[in-house]
Amino acid sequence: MPLSQAFRHITFARLSLLLSAVALLTPPRLAAQGAPSPASTAAPAQKPVPWYESFRIRGYGQIRYNRLLESNPQFQCEQCDRSWGDLGGFFIRRARLIVQGQIHPQVFIYLQPDFASAVGTTGNVAQLRDWYVDLGVDPDNAFRFRVGQSKVPYSYENMQSSSNRLPLDRADATNSAHANERDLGLFFMWAPKVARARYAELATGTGKGSGDYGVFTVGAFNGQTANRADANNNQTLVARLSYPFRIGNQLVEPGVAGYRGQYTVTAEQRSAGVKGRSDWTYADERALVQLNLTPRPFGLLAEYNVGRGPEYNPARDSIETRSLRGGFVTATYQLKRGTQVFFPFVRYQVYDGGKKHERDARSHTVNDVEFGVEWQPNPKFELVTEWYQGNRRFEDKLRPRWEQRGRLLRVQAQFNY
Repeated sequence: MPLSQAFRHITFARLSLLLSAVALLTPPRLAAQGAPSPASTAAPAQKPVPWYESFRIRGYGQIRYNRLLESNPQFQCEQCDRSWGDLGGFFIRRARLIVQGQIHPQVFIYLQPDFASAVGTTGNVAQLRDWYVDLGVDPDNAFRFRVGQSKVPYSYENMQSSSNRLPLDRADATNSAHANERDLGLFFMWAPKVARARYAELATGTGKGSGDYGVFTVGAFNGQTANRADANNNQTLVARLSYPFRIGNQLVEPGVAGYRGQYTVTAEQRSAGVKGRSDWTYADERALVQLNLTPRPFGLLAEYNVGRGPEYNPARDSIETRSLRGGFVTATYQLKRGTQVFFPFVRYQVYDGGKKHERDARSHTVNDVEFGVEWQPNPKFELVTEWYQGNRRFEDKLRPRWEQRGRLLRVQAQFNY
């Protein structure tokens, strides 16, 4: 072989070896063109979503005026709406801002302050309504613990957001159980995936749902109502069972609930000289039945509860443990006209018993009827016009004989954001 050919042969062999080595050391994306490597065809890895990007911010606000066609300025309801009656005017009923987030597949956080709360005679004060964490036990979160301040799982209407409820105020009979519907405690909830999907379905649009508080729930809470410390070293126990059955296009949810504990009428809740137990602590227990029919198009919500709790007795000028009973029924019909939605409704309610969180555990007798219509021209704005009339007795030490009849036209504008 000529020397020149031998040199070219050796050089070519060395060059082939060098290229082979470079190909082995070069990452697939820099390799010579040809068949793509398996690594180059794999889908890019998904980056985990930072926890702070899992949060959602939303809220709603309500502005009211209650004195149209008012017949009696002394016809009032402290727990319902402080702007009823004499010296009432335009009133910011709620100004809510909600921050919520699924920061982990099994950890959910919910925070809700209200910027329209009242402290004494001062209104529009920021106050905590909800702060709780849901901790899932299983991957589907069918079993979960809720710890923090949240709504007590007792009444459907109590659990229903004020942004969804049709009547402007909650019924006295069930809302008298817990002021602001909330307390601080620990709750265990169970709901299968199908039930949770139905709760989510009712939480959007015009479902008028109550939220997901579980199919079966048990828990313990302080018992002195929201934003108040325990006053008697006894936690209140609660249990609730309900299920949303689908019947055609309708969802029907029957349920039962009950709680048992003790309530202490603290010094700031009592008038000077009023009589009562030496420790001012009273049995506080109730049982409730409910039936809810989603408005598609006809809707119905009925609840009734019985029990006993602290109540002022005018005959003895004393706070005593007395029986209570009462309930309500609300009927509605959903009408759609293009993009607009109308909910005409009517509610009848009765209640005979005390309101433990009012002064001297004020004694009440309520027999009221209201009817009106909610108009939703778009999802961000709602207008409710409601006619209210009834007979209310509300007595404490300062007003041992106080009964008023009245009627009024109420208007509320709600903004969803």
